[in-house]
Amino acid sequence: MKINRYGQAEILTPEQVSSLFTEGFVNPRDKALFGVCLYCACRINEACILERGDVFGGYGVRSKLVIRKVNTKGKQGTREIRVHPQLRQYLEEYDSTLKKKRTYLFPGRHGLGHIQTASADRILREICHRLGFEGVSTHSFRRTALTQMSNSGIPLKHIQNISGHKTLASLERYLGVTEQQLEDAIVTLVF
Repeated sequence: MKINRYGQAEILTPEQVSSLFTEGFVNPRDKALFGVCLYCACRINEACILERGDVFGGYGVRSKLVIRKVNTKGKQGTREIRVHPQLRQYLEEYDSTLKKKRTYLFPGRHGLGHIQTASADRILREICHRLGFEGVSTHSFRRTALTQMSNSGIPLKHIQNISGHKTLASLERYLGVTEQQLEDAIVTLVF
């Protein structure tokens, strides 16, 4: 995994996100998988081991996606995350391509188990190489989503509820700060 100079996965720019989901991910499965990572701010492992019932109900995509406690880092608690309209579209398109309904939302090779995180990482690396993106990893989607929410003024406690971080301090380490934000903060000092 490539990391930035601060030892963390790069935060994606809006242009990179757009390129990944229009030019990069051509397979509906890949759009759905990485869409879950972005729009639910979840870890790649949490997305890979989603079961079909965590996302789909009797009438299609559920209003909330469920990340079960047993599948989270630290097994802290189950999270329910409202499904973003764009993610709903990716999931519906992906679901229409599946021939046989399996237990896992993202089946592994030959339909056995679930897709492995190493496979997802390989898919992303190949696409980023083709698009010329450096420093992007599967964790970039999580950092991008959390940073975007923070930059939009969402209270940190709400973001923490979505991310599943135990403490605000651990969440804050995920959030990116741009040079412009630092400059804007200093400019507000008027006495």
